[in-house]
Amino acid sequence: MSRYDSRSADPTSYRDRRSDSGFGGASGYGGARSSSSRRVDYDGAESPRKLDLDGLTPFEKNFYAESPEVAAMSEREVEEYRLRREITVEGRDVPKPVKAFGDVGFPEYVLQEIVKAGFSEPTAIQAQGWPMALKGRDLIGIAETGSGKTLAYLLPAIVHVNAQPILAPGDGPIVLVLAPTRELAVQIQQEATKFGSSSRIKSTCIYGGVPKGPQVRDLQKGVEIVIATPGRLIDMMESHHTNLRRVTYLVLDEADRMLDMGFEPQIQKIVSQIRPDRQTLYWSATWPKEVEQLARRFLYNPYKVVIGSPDLKANHAIRQHVDIVSENQKYNKLVKLLEDIMDGSRILIFMDTKKGCDQITRQLRMDGWPALSIHGDKSQAERDWVLSEFKAGKSPIMTATDVAARGLDVKDVKYVINYDFPGSLEDYVHRIGRTGRAGAKGTAYTFFTAANARFAKELISILEEAGQKVSPELATMGRGAPPPPGHGGFRDRGRGYSGGRSWS
Repeated sequence: MSRYDSRSADPTSYRDRRSDSGFGGASGYGGARSSSSRRVDYDGAESPRKLDLDGLTPFEKNFYAESPEVAAMSEREVEEYRLRREITVEGRDVPKPVKAFGDVGFPEYVLQEIVKAGFSEPTAIQAQGWPMALKGRDLIGIAETGSGKTLAYLLPAIVHVNAQPILAPGDGPIVLVLAPTRELAVQIQQEATKFGSSSRIKSTCIYGGVPKGPQVRDLQKGVEIVIATPGRLIDMMESHHTNLRRVTYLVLDEADRMLDMGFEPQIQKIVSQIRPDRQTLYWSATWPKEVEQLARRFLYNPYKVVIGSPDLKANHAIRQHVDIVSENQKYNKLVKLLEDIMDGSRILIFMDTKKGCDQITRQLRMDGWPALSIHGDKSQAERDWVLSEFKAGKSPIMTATDVAARGLDVKDVKYVINYDFPGSLEDYVHRIGRTGRAGAKGTAYTFFTAANARFAKELISILEEAGQKVSPELATMGRGAPPPPGHGGFRDRGRGYSGGRSWS
C-alpha cells in the first residue's frame, strides 16, 4: 500500500481530526527563511508561528519520502542532472530531483493515470517541483508555458486532498487554484478531473460569463478542488455559496498574467480569507518585480525552482520570423503568408483589439479563408464553440485577442501569427508559446511596425537567445534608427510565396 493511502487504512483518523467548523488544521513550520543569490527573503508574510492559529485543527502536508534511487544520487549527479535540464533552485533543504515517475512515490492510482496519458518521463519542472510540493513547503515555480507545470501542482494536490478529513456539509474546497482566464481555468479542471477521478476527488470550475446555477450546485454538493478566476470566486463567496475555511493548498497559476490583468486587489481579498498556515504554490512564466513583490506578501520560507533562465526567453522549439511592415501592408502580407503555409494545419492569429479581431476575421471569410474569432466580448457558449471547431480542425484558422495567449492548450497549432505586436515582450513569448508545445516544433510569424520600435532591442535579445536570425531591418530599429522605406517581407528569406491558392 502506498504511504499516501492511509485513508483506506484508518478512515476514522480523518474524522477524529476534523473540527466542528470543518477546518483542516495547522502543522508546525520548521526551518529558516529561504535564501537566494540575490538574498531575497520572503518575510512579507508573517511567520505562521507568530499568528493566532487557535481553533485550527492540525493538518497533514508533508508527504514526501525519498526513494532509495533518489537517495543514492550523489551531489555531483544531482548538479549534473540539474545542469542538463536547466534547473536552478533556491531555498533551504532543497530535495533532490526525481528522474522517473516511480521515484516520486505517488499512489498507484495516480501512476496509472500517468501511464495512461502516455508520458515517458517527468518534465524538468515536475522532476524538481514534485518533491518540493510534496514536502508541504511553499513553492515558487518559474517555467515557460507548455512545460508541464499544471501537473506539477495538481498531482501533489490530489495526494494532499486524500490525506485530509473528508468534506462535511457546508465545507468549502481543500484545494483552490486561481487562474487569470476562463480558458486556462477550464483546461486545469480537465486535468484535475482526469487525474482525480480514480480517487473520487470532485472538482469544479468557477468563472464568469456563464450562468451561476450549475457552479452554485457544484459548490453546494461539495468539491475538494475549486479552479476559479478571481472575480467570479469573490462573487460566490459574497453570496455565501462557498467559503475558504478549509483551503490548505493554494495555487496561483500564471501569477504574472493575473497582475497584468489587474487582479491584485482580488487576489489579496481572496487570500485574506484563507488560513495563514496553508501551503501556497506560486507559478509564473516570468519573474518581474511586481510578481516577486506579490510572492513576498503571500509566501513563507518558500522553495524556488526556475527552469531555464529567469530572464524572459522563448521556447527554442519555435522558429521565429519577424517581418518589418507598415500598418497598411499587414492584411496583404497576412493573405500572402496564409497562401504559403496553409495546409489544413491549425493557425492562430493574434490581434490587439476585439474590433480588429472581428474585422480581420470578417475580411478573411469574405476572401474564402476558414476563420473564426475568439475574444472577451464573445459569450462563453460562442467561445467554447469556436474553440471546439478550431481544435477539431473544422475551422483551422482562429483569430484571437490575448484572452487566448495563455491557457489555450490546443494540440498541433503549427503556426502562430502576431498580426499586431503585443503590448509587452512577456505577452509575445506567451503568444508564440501556443505552438511548439509538448516537444513539438512550431513556427511564429510577427508583423512589426515602426510604432513597435520601442520593443526592438528586447525582441532582438529574445531572438538571439533562441538562436534565431535577426533581419538587418530589425537590427537597425534596435539601434534606434527608423526602418528603411520599402522594407521586405517573408519573401526576403527565400520562402517563395505560392500565391493564389484558395481554401474550400
